Amino acid sequence: QVQLVESGGGLVQPGGSLRLSCAATTNILSINRMGWFRQAPGRQREWVATLRAGGDTYYDDSVKGRFTMSRDIGKNTVYLEMKSLKPEDTAIYFCNSEIIDERGTSAYQWGQGTQVTVAS
Repeated sequence: QVQLVESGGGLVQPGGSLRLSCAATTNILSINRMGWFRQAPGRQREWVATLRAGGDTYYDDSVKGRFTMSRDIGKNTVYLEMKSLKPEDTAIYFCNSEIIDERGTSAYQWGQGTQVTVAS
């Protein structure tokens, strides 16, 4: 069972940048999809970005052009590079993985989350 550990959150001023990391305990090429989600206080968890095993990336419109998801296969780590941060980006950010077995059944895992606060 894969485990995910996020890091890199913190306090940043509006317009600033942060890079989040998500280290997996398995070869990330064996993971069909990895993603980032976030949850702001009083709100439901929402999808932010996805990186598929083949390398394709997808972003929510609210972060498109500002956030970039990438990976380091040798380190079994995915990243979320966040630029031009806004106060509304404040949330706990979670890493997520989906592994699909030979029967087509999906297994999901979540990291523990890392806090991102955008404030002056």
